[in-house]
Amino acid sequence: MPISWTAEFDTGIDVIDQQHRRIVDYINALEQANARGDRAAIGTTLDDLVDYTISHFAFEESLQDEAGYAYSKPHKKVHELFVRRVNEYVERHRLGDDVGAELDKLLSTWLVNHIKRDDADYVGAVKANMIGIIAEKKQKQGAGWFSRFFKRAA
Repeated sequence: MPISWTAEFDTGIDVIDQQHRRIVDYINALEQANARGDRAAIGTTLDDLVDYTISHFAFEESLQDEAGYAYSKPHKKVHELFVRRVNEYVERHRLGDDVGAELDKLLSTWLVNHIKRDDADYVGAVKANMIGIIAEKKQKQGAGWFSRFFKRAA
């Protein structure tokens, strides 16, 4: 059954939510390829899914590090273990095993749980950091305008 994106998956960080939606699209495409028995499409979709997910994880981890999220190292470890596990399925697929149904269940279950639990945990720290960066940037821009205005007036 395809994953339908619902508001309960939203983290409130638009860029992360967009990336999660794209991962859901890959998982759904993988399910469709599996239903058709299209091994070539399964392989291509798996490769794309793994590449995109690794990029997403790196981005997410960089946001956590920048925010000083206390559990960024354990979160990164969860990502590493997941990638290792999925790569085992990719290898099994390449060796001719029919891993489609197993992999679909793993991906769907893992992603939903990861977003709702692990990702939800870092949202507060990352959002606070993002708000701080935006406020600092606005302050610098505002101070620049304010200073320039009074320099001209003097």
